[in-house]
Amino acid sequence: MKSMRRLPDAELEVMQALWRCTPPASRMDVAAALTPDRPMAATTLLTVLTRLGEKGFLRTDKEGRRSLYTPLVSQADYLAAQSRTFLQKVCGGSLPAFAAALCDSGLTREELDQLRDLLERDAL
Repeated sequence: MKSMRRLPDAELEVMQALWRCTPPASRMDVAAALTPDRPMAATTLLTVLTRLGEKGFLRTDKEGRRSLYTPLVSQADYLAAQSRTFLQKVCGGSLPAFAAALCDSGLTREELDQLRDLLERDAL
């Protein structure tokens, strides 16, 4: 898997909002999909969308005077790349160390059962 740069928090929030929208999405669509407790000024949102485009995370298409945004990176691909980077940097590439940290992180029995189910399903 190709390495993917980690997004700063504000950019990640905007990408998460864009992933919740039906593409292509307008700035207003993205603004509406942002979490209500963390609103973003329109000019700030436009700046972040521009940065994400420059970084190759989204495509901007003009439709008249408005811009429409389409993600070029899926949420699943971003999560997979960041998980691999985390595993390499923090756990030295050791999956057992990562799993042990997860188990010691205060996960509930239900979350551990879900994790076990995911691992068993993907092993088939």
